[in-house]
Amino acid sequence: MTSNDLGDFLRAHRARLRPDDVGLASYGARRVAGLRREEVAVLAGMNSDYYARLEQGRERSPSAQILESISSALLMDDAAREHMFRLAGTAPEGERPQPKEAVSIALRQLLDGYPNAAAFVLNPANDFLASNALADALFSPFENMDNMARMTFLDPAARSFFSQWERAAKAVVAGLRHATGLDPHYSRLHDLVGTLTEESEEFAALWSSHTVHGKSRDGKELLHPDIGHLNLTYQTFDVRGAPGQQLVIYHAEPGSPSAQALSLLGSLHATHHQETAPEQ
Repeated sequence: MTSNDLGDFLRAHRARLRPDDVGLASYGARRVAGLRREEVAVLAGMNSDYYARLEQGRERSPSAQILESISSALLMDDAAREHMFRLAGTAPEGERPQPKEAVSIALRQLLDGYPNAAAFVLNPANDFLASNALADALFSPFENMDNMARMTFLDPAARSFFSQWERAAKAVVAGLRHATGLDPHYSRLHDLVGTLTEESEEFAALWSSHTVHGKSRDGKELLHPDIGHLNLTYQTFDVRGAPGQQLVIYHAEPGSPSAQALSLLGSLHATHHQETAPEQ
């Protein structure tokens, strides 16, 4: 993160809002998009000079009350509000242990207990830590199944695999931004962001927007070269006892064409492995 992450975050959110979004009348020519600093200060009930110092990084110790007022003024959702508090240093230092990279035997066994769903474990940097056979088959079009963010932005297969690539890309970046607030000292995450910023202009542009949210539940439209279109739902669960790890499950509506296609993909993948396995 930069030396003024809180200010960058506030400016990005201010730029997204128009006066009519927050019930203000627009007046005068606007040199930049979004609300003026003075308007945010009025909405938050604070001195405009104080708010300006926050954005400029000259004020670095806002109270919880100030942050609550700003989050309301900028119409932040829960994830953005939480991220802002962490950027301001309000969360106690050391509250969250560093992420664990090793996946427990019990969790690996749990992954294999989902034969009809693609299940895998990610760390905060979106590295794949473990996966079941159907997840391996699902992501087989990619050259390497190593990091979801890298695959999305740097592997050419992503543009056809994700039917709604822009939506998938925005979700990945917003999740990484959320992770930087939860794990601000996690070097792997910062290294990844630096690499993607240098190698992908699209990632750099999305990263600068400061959009933030965590994974929970959403739909995925995929196009797999072996089985065609898939309409899936993914759900994400935090792994207790393993800080930073998330269990992600891609599944299809039972009895749907996508469920049948996933079953076929699993059979094709198993057959391929049997044919290519070395003889004993």
